[in-house]
Amino acid sequence: MTREQLEVEALHLPRDERARLAEALISSLDEESEVGRARNVEIRRRVAELDAGTVETIPAEQVFAELNALLEK
Repeated sequence: MTREQLEVEALHLPRDERARLAEALISSLDEESEVGRARNVEIRRRVAELDAGTVETIPAEQVFAELNALLEK
C-alpha cells in the first residue's frame, strides 16, 4: 500500500480513530524529547475533552473573522 492509499483509507476512519492515529504518528516522531512528551500529553487531553463533549468547538470561519476584526482595529 502506498502512502497516498494509506492516507485515503485513514481519512475514511471515524473522527476519534483519526485523532488516535494522528497522536500515535506524531508521538513516533519525537517521543524522546521533552517537548514531544508535553505535546502528546496535551493532545491526549484535548482528544479526551472532544470525545467527552466537555469543550465547545469554534468553527474556523468564526475564529478567522474575529482575528480579522481584531487586526483591522
